[in-house]
Amino acid sequence: MKCRIAIHGGAGTILKQDMTPDLERLYTQGLQQALDKGYTILENGGTSTDAVIAAVVELENNILFNAGRGSVFTRKGLHEMDAAVMNGADLAAGAVCGVHNVRNPIELAATVMRNSDHVILSGEGADDFALSQHIQTAPGEYFFSQFRYDQWQAMRNSDEYALDHSTQNIIDKKFGTVGAVACDVNGNIAAATSTGGMTNKNFGRIGDSPLIGCGTYANNKTCAISCTGHGELFIKAVAAYDVSCLMEYAGMNLYDAMNKVVNEKLVAINGEGGMIGVDAQGNFAMLFNSEGMYRGVKTSDGFTQAAIYK
Repeated sequence: MKCRIAIHGGAGTILKQDMTPDLERLYTQGLQQALDKGYTILENGGTSTDAVIAAVVELENNILFNAGRGSVFTRKGLHEMDAAVMNGADLAAGAVCGVHNVRNPIELAATVMRNSDHVILSGEGADDFALSQHIQTAPGEYFFSQFRYDQWQAMRNSDEYALDHSTQNIIDKKFGTVGAVACDVNGNIAAATSTGGMTNKNFGRIGDSPLIGCGTYANNKTCAISCTGHGELFIKAVAAYDVSCLMEYAGMNLYDAMNKVVNEKLVAINGEGGMIGVDAQGNFAMLFNSEGMYRGVKTSDGFTQAAIYK
């Protein structure tokens, strides 16, 4: 069986002219490290679920990406993180919303999936569950990034929120989310997604990432999908599950189903972003309707790629 893993580190207005060669190299290195971490598990006969969790942990630990350590600041100057994981073999799923001091939210989501009778835990309750399960926490300083802080300072006294803009231009749009999808040697597939959400977000806003069927979905019969983009529109489109439905009920292949959702259905409602996907036959696709998407793929056929722009 062919095994493969695909990852993303966010999508949006990511232009080469806004990127320094050093920063581009660091992003590419970060993507490659996450690919390698997940692929090593697949290569050694591990499960797709363990592989996507490992890849996402690597991205959460990288301060460049808006998840885990690099999460953006909320209106109150805090970090509220969301994550989800789903196993395509049995539809087991776990997710957390609005957690604060959890070092790797994806590990907490996996623990919800494995050690509770629930699918989604939120806020204080999720934090309490993390403590009861001895999930690693970190103080606020661990999540501090000068780049993210400066973003927040530029808009903290306004009613605006930003998806993950760069410092050059407040209206630049980058949708900061990380995710992974994988197919293992047994033909089982899985998806995982993690995010720090929007800069200056208010009222405990939750996007598509932790919502099963919206930003994250996996089913061996169809596909495993992880999304990144303007979460509200991905929720309205039930984007990840829509790909699965097009495959299951309309008989579409992975690429065509993803293409219809990303470049037709989302575009029709001004939903900007992208998604990565795999199916149980080992096909993969990485599609986006924005200027760029941090992405990468590694397969047992010897193919590996990390890319940023269109």
